Amino acid sequence: MGSAPASDDVHLGPGVQTAVKLLIVGHFAVGKTTFVGALSEIRPLRTEEVMTEAGARVDDLAGSREKTTTTVALDFGRLTLSDALVLYLFGTPGQHRFTELWKDMTSGALGALVLADTRRLSESFDVMGVLEELGLPYAVALNDFGDASASHDLDEVREALDLLPSTPLVRCDARDRVSSTEALIALVEYLMTRSGELEPV
Repeated sequence: MGSAPASDDVHLGPGVQTAVKLLIVGHFAVGKTTFVGALSEIRPLRTEEVMTEAGARVDDLAGSREKTTTTVALDFGRLTLSDALVLYLFGTPGQHRFTELWKDMTSGALGALVLADTRRLSESFDVMGVLEELGLPYAVALNDFGDASASHDLDEVREALDLLPSTPLVRCDARDRVSSTEALIALVEYLMTRSGELEPV
């Protein structure tokens, strides 16, 4: 498993024809910052702050006691999927109190990848509800925290999340560049079938 090599070269390749804005969303402490950091080919922009005792009283740290920082605005990264297609990744803050902030971030986005944790599946409903309210198509990726979700059957998870048959549901490890890229490709291919506006990956 490995992160993307951080690069100071911020220039796009000369053949890039399509740039797509995608959101990486999910509940608090599901791995969004890690996901963007693992994929970004440029040094990712992060807006993390050290968690305070006051924040600990409102943010549920169950299952993530080691977490010491939290995103307060956004994470931003870039991934070139092909010679013609580049993705701009916007990771949103997960706390409920920041929902209005990331609603604003949906402007101009073509779709979203919802990171989910099988230990806290119910916390994904609010996130998916906002996306559906805004009409933003999405795919769901189960983030494997030390194989925490590997034992869960995808059909059972699909039923538990009440996903439409057409909504992509995949597994990934937010720390791993390869599986995270595959999760994004599943989203992009889904968006292609819906709009036909993207170049083949």
